[in-house]
Amino acid sequence: MKLSIERAALLRSLNHVQSVVERRNTIPILSNVLMKAEDGVLSLCSTDMDLEINESVAANVSEPGATTAPAHTFHDIVRKLPGDSDVEIELKPDGTQIIVKSGRSQFKLSCLPVADFPEISTGDLPNNFSIPATDLRALIDRTKFAMSTEETRYYLNGIYLHAAESNGVNVLRAVATDGHRLARFEMPLPESATDMPGIIIPRKTILEIRKLIEDAADQINISLSEGKIRFAFDHIVLTSKLIDGTFPDYGRVIPEGNDKIVEVDPKAFSSAIDRVSTISDEKSRALKITLNGKQMTLSANSPESGSATEEMEVNGDSTIEIGFNAKYLLDITSQIEGEGCRMTLADSGSPTIIQDNSDTSSLYVLMPLRV
Repeated sequence: MKLSIERAALLRSLNHVQSVVERRNTIPILSNVLMKAEDGVLSLCSTDMDLEINESVAANVSEPGATTAPAHTFHDIVRKLPGDSDVEIELKPDGTQIIVKSGRSQFKLSCLPVADFPEISTGDLPNNFSIPATDLRALIDRTKFAMSTEETRYYLNGIYLHAAESNGVNVLRAVATDGHRLARFEMPLPESATDMPGIIIPRKTILEIRKLIEDAADQINISLSEGKIRFAFDHIVLTSKLIDGTFPDYGRVIPEGNDKIVEVDPKAFSSAIDRVSTISDEKSRALKITLNGKQMTLSANSPESGSATEEMEVNGDSTIEIGFNAKYLLDITSQIEGEGCRMTLADSGSPTIIQDNSDTSSLYVLMPLRV
């Protein structure tokens, strides 16, 4: 194998594929990136056995071939090379090392056999549909903060994606919850997605695909089965196993009888929460909200730090005292981009619904704290 490639193009692709590779691996081949060069294209692939990224990039291939190289070391080398340089990559005849050259720099990296590199056998992915990249970004951004990190409830460590019905309209709905808060986002259901199974996409896959689609083209092609999902766009293919578990009946968590409605400026609300919570106890992050007609008072107390209060004007005529985790409340209010934020409450012990007045596609539920 012998090729020459633009450093910028190689670095961009290595940025994508090396992020999947764990820093510590008990299986040496999983620390490597698979490289295949042929027909003017260099293909890069990495995996952790649950998630696999393939990316193709144009290269001047003088001798086709394949090998593997340490992903993080290779990435660090290319990252530190001069910005506008070309990189020459050559596999030694005995297949044990690759030589990486650029300008006056030369590196030799040990290789492992291509035959040892594992492949996620995709099998049949019968459900196929496309969604705009902007919609997929919104779907992830509006829900990912509510994913759980508790290993014991592994079925909550991701986003539940499924076809549903909302007000007589078929929608593609994403839900995430950690038991303390819930985030729900929905968009029009693509025609070819009507028969898709309900799936739980793992946390790591969600975070990786979100990075990859930051500057993605218009459409993301999605293929899935009950066990795997694949995202394909530009010159990138990400394939992942899905979480094998049953997502809870989230509909039971969304209250229907809340009768106290308060509307507030979300930016002013977020800023006030941020200021007052500076004083709150680091463990509980408890913040008390007192509503009295058109006045809202936010307060926090800490035995070590002291206390803080702030008042602000709201639209509403309710009277209630309720406590929340300030961080959870901030996570939700930071998602609201419109001019108005609506909170629908019942009492100090019941979950609260928070929505963007100008965006009906998102809904958030937050459990209260005792304060």
